[in-house]
Amino acid sequence: MAQGDPGRQRFGSAHHGYRLRPPLEEETIRLFEQQHGVRLPASYRGFLKDVADGGAGPDHGLLGLTEEVDDEEALHDLREEGRSAGFLATPFAHTTGWPGPGKGHDANYSVAGSLVIGECGCGTFHRLIVTGRKAGQVWLDDPDWGGLTPGPDFRDWYLAWLATA
Repeated sequence: MAQGDPGRQRFGSAHHGYRLRPPLEEETIRLFEQQHGVRLPASYRGFLKDVADGGAGPDHGLLGLTEEVDDEEALHDLREEGRSAGFLATPFAHTTGWPGPGKGHDANYSVAGSLVIGECGCGTFHRLIVTGRKAGQVWLDDPDWGGLTPGPDFRDWYLAWLATA
């Protein structure tokens, strides 16, 4: 992808630079799971262990599981929320999308059971569903306009991005 976009003109590429962070050790992943009372979805867990702990990915890239976020970035508060006690272990309540304010509803929906894994921009984020019936899927979270939109399994989501090169 980097060779096809040497000037980094593709959206988000200036942020992630088509670079991947080093993969995580099994023990690091297991410790995260123990601390949060969850088992990460298999496709995401495998990616962390065998490919990368974030970096190049859709939009502004893939946030690493262990990556610290500057407290001035939009992701900071969402990252902290996702690390609060019991948040990830709470089953994700949704099985279908939740229309947001731009579709005549409100943004008063729960995202417990999901982990923010990326930023799209303009207050919109990618969330990996960690618990509940939709665990493993990546949903789009647009609280200011579109609400929650279901998406594919993490592996399919990431491969779809790679296929757009």
